[in-house]
Amino acid sequence: MTNPVTITAQPGVPFVDMVREFDAPVAAVRRAHMEPELVKQWLGPRRLAMEIQEYDVRPGGSWSYIHRDTDGTAYGFHGVFHSVGEDQICQTFEFDGWPGHVSLESATFEALDDNRTRLSIHSVYQSLEDRDGMIESGMEGGVREGYERLDELLAAS
Repeated sequence: MTNPVTITAQPGVPFVDMVREFDAPVAAVRRAHMEPELVKQWLGPRRLAMEIQEYDVRPGGSWSYIHRDTDGTAYGFHGVFHSVGEDQICQTFEFDGWPGHVSLESATFEALDDNRTRLSIHSVYQSLEDRDGMIESGMEGGVREGYERLDELLAAS
C-alpha cells in the first residue's frame, strides 16, 4: 500500500500545501528530486513520456521538461532553482501553456524514524485564480500517480 498524499488549499490564500511520506531515507528521496535521469522516471502520470531539456540543480540553475502524450501533445514546464540545501529545494514553476502564471515552490525533506522521509511542499501562487486553476487542472491525480511511481523507483534501488 502506498502512503497517502495530503493536498490542502485553504480558502482565501493563494497557497497549496502537500505532504507525503516515503519508505526511504532522505538522501534517496532528495536524490530522486535532483538527478534528471531519476526525475524522468517518476515525475508525472504514467501515460506521459518525459523529455528533460535542462535540469541544473543549483541556486540560479534552470530546469525545463516536456511531458508528451501518446498522441504527441506536448505539455512544457520550466523554472529556476532559487536555493538548494540538504533539507530544502526552492524553485519557480511555470506551465508553458499558461505563461506568466508562475508559482514559487519550496520542498522540505524531513527524516523520520525507521529510515523514512516526510516531503512537505508549499506552493505560493500570484493569485487565488492561479491557485484554483492549478487545482482544477487535475494536479492532484498527477501528483498522486507520480509519487506512486517514486515509491516504485525507491523500492527498486
